[in-house]
Amino acid sequence: NPATQENLQKLRQRGVHIAGPALGHLASGQVGPGRLLEPAELIGHIRTILGRTGDLAGKTIVVTAGGTQEPIDPVRVVTNLSSGKMGYALAAAAVGRGGRVILISGPVTIPAPIGLSQYVSVSTAAEMRDAVMSRLGEVEVVIKAAAVADFRPQKAARGKIKKDTTSLSLALERTPDILAEIGAVKEDRILVGFAAETDNLLENARRKIKEKNLDLLVVNDVGRPDIGFHSDYNQVTFVYADGTSEETPRLLKTEIAGIILDRVASLISRRRGRP
Repeated sequence: NPATQENLQKLRQRGVHIAGPALGHLASGQVGPGRLLEPAELIGHIRTILGRTGDLAGKTIVVTAGGTQEPIDPVRVVTNLSSGKMGYALAAAAVGRGGRVILISGPVTIPAPIGLSQYVSVSTAAEMRDAVMSRLGEVEVVIKAAAVADFRPQKAARGKIKKDTTSLSLALERTPDILAEIGAVKEDRILVGFAAETDNLLENARRKIKEKNLDLLVVNDVGRPDIGFHSDYNQVTFVYADGTSEETPRLLKTEIAGIILDRVASLISRRRGRP
């Protein structure tokens, strides 16, 4: 109705945030805009508004999430078990603390959080590398939660590989080390990495944090069936640039995300000389 639309426009001009309506089946039997947003979406809008004065307000933050898919042929890929839940929880939490969040995501099956500044969908490690590096100049914090494939086929077949033989050999090559590349040019940015380990967690983490010039490394024990890939829960160990570490209890990934951002905010304050 024109009157309704005029009143909505007046509200927007006065700074009122309008959430919805959603598209879908309506009580009239038609399909179109008119539905109440789902609760998760409403919470996302509320989180975005309330977070405008949070401790990350004004900070531009890149979060990477999900796995990558490296093509073998047009229908097959080399990938991993990442669900993207940890990265998406971080992006949502950063929005809720006022951050200008750029989420760069590999293929996942979960919806993007409300309130993102940018959402960038990629498939391969090379695409993720390009998406991150092209935005690095505007970024103050990089949180690399994506599970980027370490290897890719040297040459993807143009057509589908037929099942003519009983075995198939794939020649693999390393994918770009995005974290190390950022670390080499990070300057005064805060750089947070993730490490999926199954053994020697602290030993591997302390080596990695130095090699890649990180401020914080979040270590996941992916050998445990009750946390990690596809689970809503995680238990992580934080390793800092000075070699110290701390371990969280088993918590929801949304709670872990909040703790990680607490540490990021603390690192920002220390870098600015604040207690």
